[in-house]
Amino acid sequence: MLVGRSGNPTLNDKVFERHYSDQHQMTIDGTVNKTFITLVILLGAAFATWSMYFKGQEVIPYAVGGALVAVVLGLVVSFVPKAAPYLVPIYALAEGMFLGALSAMYETRFNGITMQAALLTMGVFVALLVAYKTKLIKATENFKLGVVAATGGVFLVYLISFILGMFGITVPYLHDNSLVGIGISIVIVIIAALNLVLDFDFIETGAEQGAPKYMEWYGAFGLMVTLVWLYVEMLRLLSKIFSRD
Repeated sequence: MLVGRSGNPTLNDKVFERHYSDQHQMTIDGTVNKTFITLVILLGAAFATWSMYFKGQEVIPYAVGGALVAVVLGLVVSFVPKAAPYLVPIYALAEGMFLGALSAMYETRFNGITMQAALLTMGVFVALLVAYKTKLIKATENFKLGVVAATGGVFLVYLISFILGMFGITVPYLHDNSLVGIGISIVIVIIAALNLVLDFDFIETGAEQGAPKYMEWYGAFGLMVTLVWLYVEMLRLLSKIFSRD
């Protein structure tokens, strides 16, 4: 993981250093528009698989297929930013298919959880955007290094958990609804949320430094990755809390 303007591995300063020669330049408004488009595509796909699930149709193939396609396209976009305008909409579609099925499964078990998770995610997004724009939170170098390190630690723990799970071994507290488990989820939610600040800084810096136009799609992609992660972690946290009742 490169240490740059964002803890999100898809967003870093090295990208700007490689791509200054394009005639058209990245703008904040353009990035906002691309982010809106990707979120509309994602939500549309999510609603489609959500509806299929509650109509009794099989959605597992869509969920698994969407997740695999999203991983592959996410890696391609991360290493080939110029492909972002073409691949990010497809990525959003695939991610939405997976997210809709996942949300429906959580909703079946805990009524109302998806709406609460979505509202909390949007609330955190708006709060951190306001805090960033008003300079209440600044993406200093130490701040960025801390968030990058914490984010890397979270994904390392998830990777270890996944590998151990293949052998029937469970990482203590990570997935259970104990107070410690809930505390761990709260910490992960905070780390995911702080990545938004770094994403805002990355997009602002790209616009200021005259990054090429296609970087608007790349910035939208990175921001969407963080929002999806935050939403999923909200679902996990709320499900732990609800399951204690």
